[in-house]
Amino acid sequence: MSKTTLVLTNKEAAGLLPMKECIELLHQAYADFGNRNAQVLPRRRIHTPLKGFPEPRWGWMNVIPGVVPCHGVAAIRLDCAHISFPLKGGQKRMEFPGDFSGFVLVWDLYTNELLGIVHDHAVSALRVGGTSGVVAKYCVREDAETIGILGSGEQAISQVEAVVAVRPSIKKLKVYSMTPKNRKTFADKMGAMLSIDATAVDAAEKAIRGADVAIAATNSADPILFGEWLSPGCHVIGMIGTNKFDGRRELDDECARRADLIIANLKEQIEIDEQPEIMMPMRKGYVSWNNIYEVGDLCIGKIPGRTASAQITYHHNNVGMGNQFASVCKRVIEIARKKKLGTELPADLFMTRRKNKDERYAP
Repeated sequence: MSKTTLVLTNKEAAGLLPMKECIELLHQAYADFGNRNAQVLPRRRIHTPLKGFPEPRWGWMNVIPGVVPCHGVAAIRLDCAHISFPLKGGQKRMEFPGDFSGFVLVWDLYTNELLGIVHDHAVSALRVGGTSGVVAKYCVREDAETIGILGSGEQAISQVEAVVAVRPSIKKLKVYSMTPKNRKTFADKMGAMLSIDATAVDAAEKAIRGADVAIAATNSADPILFGEWLSPGCHVIGMIGTNKFDGRRELDDECARRADLIIANLKEQIEIDEQPEIMMPMRKGYVSWNNIYEVGDLCIGKIPGRTASAQITYHHNNVGMGNQFASVCKRVIEIARKKKLGTELPADLFMTRRKNKDERYAP
């Protein structure tokens, strides 16, 4: 029984959990989900038009719950932010202007105690990258050498780190983003971090052509990675996770049409959000619903992943899931306690304790 609830800011939570350990934790969590032990509720978002700003802006509320029995933990991610869709370089982009509030609440599944409150920004890119790493273990060729990535932000860092963690055969990285300075800085950073040959290129096609792993990690609202660029044997990763409100996408229909195997985090979310990267090619008859699988299916051996070197595999890293946040944040809290990081609050601030069996309290 914990006496305190630990609160971790983004600064305190950042960098505590190594990527390799994150991938292993998420593999366990998705296996639990594949075996129908772990449970999640599909993500829900509320968008509210706001007045009084120079550009069209919406209030954005994000809710993602999940339970992972194998780790004895339950969690919910909650965010309130603003979103807008400015044009940059002729392309519509999604941005989060102003301050925001985002947390993961983490409970012990057996005592119902609130173990911690973790600011979510520090773990968000980590769990997205870790999920890509789980799928990459099954789908990226063991002799893969080159990653091509579009984007140079935090999500891009975690994606490259995760793939290299499971495929140490990677020797080369090609990166394109709209701002020359950003792509050069990204290449220098990843090259030094991972001891690979990392170069910035001046066009998206140059980054993707010839790559063994092709990744889109941008905030673009329109397709920027095209299936005609994919080489045989390529593994492609898209993670925009859009919903009906904005209909954004990064990968075109041809990526899905050419794919021999499509893996999604959660198929149910594709339908709920009408996610265009899968729904549009499906409506054109390019892919079948029965031939789309989930990460949990890989982790329990229900499907084998890549079965031939020339296959094109496609990970639709399509949604944040509560099992990700539950497993990752529980471990982050454990590490932070050992390092004496964060702010401890009395656990009883968040608990209703039954003093005798006659009390009628109920959730």
